[in-house]
Amino acid sequence: MDLTGLGTLILALVISCLFIYSTWDKLYRKRNLPPGPTPIPLIGNLLQIKRGEMVKSLMKMGDQHGPVFTFYFGERPVVVLNGYRAVKEALIDQGDDFSGRGRMHSVDKIFDGYGVVFSNGERWKQLRRFSLSTLRNFGMGKRSIEERIQEEAQCLMEAIRKYEKKPVDPRNILAQAVSNVICSVVFGNRFDYEDLKFLKLLNQFNEIFLLMSSTWGQLQELIPHIMDYVPGPHQKINPIIERLLEFVAERVKMNEATIDPTSPRDYIDCFIAKMQQDNEKSTSEFNIRNLLLTVLNLFFAGTETVSTTLRHGFLILIKHPEIQEKLHKEIDTVIGHNRSPNIEDRSKMPYMDAVIHEIQRFSDVIPLNVPHTVIRDTTFRGFTIPKGTDVYPLLCTVLRDPSQFTTPEQFNPGHFLDASGSFKKSDAFMPFSTGKRICLGEGLARMELFLFLTTILQNFTLTSETQFAESDIAPRMTGFANVPIEYKMSFIPRVI
Repeated sequence: MDLTGLGTLILALVISCLFIYSTWDKLYRKRNLPPGPTPIPLIGNLLQIKRGEMVKSLMKMGDQHGPVFTFYFGERPVVVLNGYRAVKEALIDQGDDFSGRGRMHSVDKIFDGYGVVFSNGERWKQLRRFSLSTLRNFGMGKRSIEERIQEEAQCLMEAIRKYEKKPVDPRNILAQAVSNVICSVVFGNRFDYEDLKFLKLLNQFNEIFLLMSSTWGQLQELIPHIMDYVPGPHQKINPIIERLLEFVAERVKMNEATIDPTSPRDYIDCFIAKMQQDNEKSTSEFNIRNLLLTVLNLFFAGTETVSTTLRHGFLILIKHPEIQEKLHKEIDTVIGHNRSPNIEDRSKMPYMDAVIHEIQRFSDVIPLNVPHTVIRDTTFRGFTIPKGTDVYPLLCTVLRDPSQFTTPEQFNPGHFLDASGSFKKSDAFMPFSTGKRICLGEGLARMELFLFLTTILQNFTLTSETQFAESDIAPRMTGFANVPIEYKMSFIPRVI
């Protein structure tokens, strides 16, 4: 091809691209969606995301475009909500409109609208209603679940003592302890800390968290129609989930072979009984697919978020020994050392309550929230959001809203204490989200955080040979989850 022909081809390509962009821009501007950066065909607003920093980039765009803006994941418009007021107006004031579950491409191939977390409509209503009722029957929010946590906390103490002050990575043992609580409800039993198969399973949960939060995982959400065909670490997410489902399926088969419908042992038994009861109902959503995926939802959520929060908390308390010392004094005054902590102690321990709330606020484990969708054409702040449009209510911008927290970027238990030192609630405290889709296990998680952390600090001082900087304890604010840095620490028995 001569230079004239090449020049003509390049000119034609440039004109075609300009035409496509102009047409796209006009179509985009005609809609009454909230304003936002103008997308590019095929890749949407990918160029507005700094590499590997999806959360920080979306927060920065909120500063530029306001608390409600439109961002394109490829060719798909997504409405992003920034700050306490916008998220409250959507998820609480207009909660019904925003009650749908949005798409998460990294897991949608497997879940595909099934399971209590990723379902919508009547399926979601049936599964959520059943799950709430069943979890309550197995003690969620009651004395019986408190006793399970207390027993597990004592098992954890025994395991920690075996370390004999040696530096250890606390990730595995915390995941095992936390997971055993939800396992006792879902599967009817706990697992020994020496169970290598169980530990491997929990490591896969952590791997999913890391992969979804990585640069590859972020790209998979932003341009899924491209990343589906690109080799990389993100392609491991679905195979890992499949292996986890195989474990759940094995447990379900064990239950099916030994079930007594008149005396259910766990959540799986109750679900199987409901499947048998509703066998003739064409409208029933109680089937094997929803059972497997709902159990996986509960298993994963009941393990990874709380254990990750505790890992953040340990790191923060090691960095701030003065806070740890105050907690020790409060524990000694209120509980002493002759009995185990119980949930009634929380109301008498405002500093501990404030520190745990601040750990959750500051660590911000799920900064993007799990996406929502509007279930009907919705008017919001003068804009029109069409039915089926995904919405990201950014929890990170609520938990870091300067109008709600005086020092949002710093760890400060004073955010939850009044002038007299009493515990002070904040409406902007939304680590479990809020509204119709608030986390099923909020009550359980709060109980676990208090009982595990208080029991550990009753018995140990947390130290490390590493000198951590403020940047080490700060959450990364990159992708789906904020996972703390890897670190080693020692549990030093307290001498009273």
